[in-house]
Amino acid sequence: MSFGQGLSGLNASSKQLDVIGNNIANAQTVGFKAAQAQFADVYANSLNGSGAGQVGIGVKVATVAQQFTQGNISPTQNPLDIAISGPGFFRMSDNGAVSYTRNGQFHLDDNGFIVNAQGLNLTGYPVGSTGLILAGTPVPLHINTADQPPKATTEADTIINLDSRATIPTVPAFNPLDPNSYTQKTPVDIYDTLGNKHTLETFYVKTAPVPPATGVGEYDIYSTLDGVPVVTATGTPGLIGHAVFDTLGKLDPLATTPVTTPPFTFSMDIGAVTTAAGAAPQTITYSITGSTQFGAAYSLNALHQDGFTSGKLSKFNTGKDGTILGTYTNGQTAVLGQVILSNFTDPNGLQSIGDNQWVETSESGPPLAGVPSSSGLGTLTSSATEDSNTDLTGELVNMITAQRVYQANAQTIKTEDQILQTLVNLR
Repeated sequence: MSFGQGLSGLNASSKQLDVIGNNIANAQTVGFKAAQAQFADVYANSLNGSGAGQVGIGVKVATVAQQFTQGNISPTQNPLDIAISGPGFFRMSDNGAVSYTRNGQFHLDDNGFIVNAQGLNLTGYPVGSTGLILAGTPVPLHINTADQPPKATTEADTIINLDSRATIPTVPAFNPLDPNSYTQKTPVDIYDTLGNKHTLETFYVKTAPVPPATGVGEYDIYSTLDGVPVVTATGTPGLIGHAVFDTLGKLDPLATTPVTTPPFTFSMDIGAVTTAAGAAPQTITYSITGSTQFGAAYSLNALHQDGFTSGKLSKFNTGKDGTILGTYTNGQTAVLGQVILSNFTDPNGLQSIGDNQWVETSESGPPLAGVPSSSGLGTLTSSATEDSNTDLTGELVNMITAQRVYQANAQTIKTEDQILQTLVNLR
């Protein structure tokens, strides 16, 4: 009698319903990967070998395979939520015990480490003292929330146009307080070693030629720091150099002049500025490369300096390549770390340990770690999570089918019972 076939069918259908029920239960679990019950037929071993009339003895569940297909990406309001688009898993650490997940719901713990709901640490590459990523052995990622230290200005650059039609100032002795003693001035905000902001003003005093004469244009250039002349090697207070423009209105850096030609280097007289008390002396390199002297009104076309004041971390987000970039209140940005991903030759060989975590096995192969967007790994999206890939419509249809199969197998057992009862009642 074939009670065995029917019973195996009941067990297989029951197992399939368990898998379907688990998929449906996790339809809203972030990063969940639906599973599929896969079946195989069963035949009894025969001493005489196989034959054309061999009848199977039922069915078995060959494996329950998870389907690592991509889930939908949903935006969130948490900058630490990260979604993976494509292959790969987040690498998590529990005091050195490594596991892997697709659930990118993270937050900062009280020590500044990026962790998930179970308290596992997200791992990646840290940042060195120079601000560069230290690629090597992954470590728990830590967000440094300390204030960003200030950076003293060492370079300043301006690109201007000086009006070639301007006349030589009527007052021969330069005085920063007398507009008649200079042709034009350009202010630049700079910072000392303590992060205090100062105003560096650069004055252009035309010396030759006098319109309507033709030929080159020459300018003495002075600078003051918060109104105090800077210290230079020229011997004249505030005089940082001399600029010569050719007949095409372009700066001529090779012209022979009595004093220094651009770029200019000078010292800031920090001690003469009360707001800079305690700041260390610093030297500024000032460039006007690209400046012109055309027959047009003065214009400031570009301005740059490399210093900034201290700043507090205001926000951060994760780039497609896993780089965590922090933004500070001083307008600066800094790299805080880099998330890495791990992939496996056979993800279906991973062992699920619950809480959306998997661990490697001999079937999965060793982890292949790398930077997102490289080596076939997926990309990351900040402030987003990956939805469960459970197809509710498909699972409900599968559930109906599994229920019908279960009923059919129960019917075969019932039929076999009726046949057996007929045999028992023979006289």
